[in-house]
Amino acid sequence: MRKRPTLKDIARATGVHPSTVSRALDASARSSLSEEVVERVREAARTLGYRPNRVAFSLRKQKTMTVGVMIPDITNMIFPPIVRGIESVMEAAGYASILVNTDSQPRREQRLVEILQERGVDGIIHTAVLRSDPGIVEAARQGLPVVTLNRRIEETNIPYVINDEEDGIRLVFDLLRRQGHRRIAHLAGPAELSTGRLRLNAFQAMVDAAGLGPGDTVITEAERFDEEEGRRCAAEIHARAPGTTAVLCANDRLALGAMSFFQSVGRSCPKDISITGFNDMPLLELIPPGLTTVRIQQFEAGAIAARLLLSLIERPDESVPQATILPVGLVERGTVAPPALA
Repeated sequence: MRKRPTLKDIARATGVHPSTVSRALDASARSSLSEEVVERVREAARTLGYRPNRVAFSLRKQKTMTVGVMIPDITNMIFPPIVRGIESVMEAAGYASILVNTDSQPRREQRLVEILQERGVDGIIHTAVLRSDPGIVEAARQGLPVVTLNRRIEETNIPYVINDEEDGIRLVFDLLRRQGHRRIAHLAGPAELSTGRLRLNAFQAMVDAAGLGPGDTVITEAERFDEEEGRRCAAEIHARAPGTTAVLCANDRLALGAMSFFQSVGRSCPKDISITGFNDMPLLELIPPGLTTVRIQQFEAGAIAARLLLSLIERPDESVPQATILPVGLVERGTVAPPALA
């Protein structure tokens, strides 16, 4: 049986000390070495078929070099670029990511947090937290590095990376007003999520600032951020306020569901009703007439959250910003036009 290659074997093959080999193969320790030495050691390791003993490494460093990445819905297309952003940082630093899907179910989310802790992950990036989320708060209190992404937990000091929700709502609201819309509905996200609450608060503030009255606006609240809820809430808007000329939706999937409903009752978009989204998830431009929406940072947000988590793991004595709020932008496509009704 062939003997498993060791660090000493690589050292003999490259003419460097075993400790230099160890540093060259450790992404978090190789910065003091030249690129030439690192590449020579890595090439020798590949040639010899060397594989690090992660169990021994974990015992020595008290780290597993794994992190948990929690997402609420694996079918939501905004998450692949976010996960790619996370991995672009974590993989380069030598960490592997364990991806878990909560299905936006609190009990499942709590169990997955426990499973990740049992697996010994070195930290968690959580994109599925509720505004109040005692399970992950307790994990952080016990010392597990945690960063939340796209959402935040209220009344904690857990670092978070979110979008400028207020500015995003302002951008689409101002666009609708410039087009002449006054009877504007808001299809809000779930109230237990910070994204749903912050976007709703921003909409209400814009309504007040514009001087619109109670008869001009209607608000419905989705239970989930998906197309089915978009259709259900759009039907409620249609029944409660049939004169509505524009629907400002709290995310793109709700907007697509709303478009589907209004088309089913003979109201075309944007001729009969204008609809906007939020997030600018991939491939939207391919769905006629092209959804007007708010573009958030996706790959970049994942990378920023990963750098924060990496700092918490590797430099625990250094402070990191609690709040990182990312700028957003307006993407105008084909779902907004002046109102057909006076």
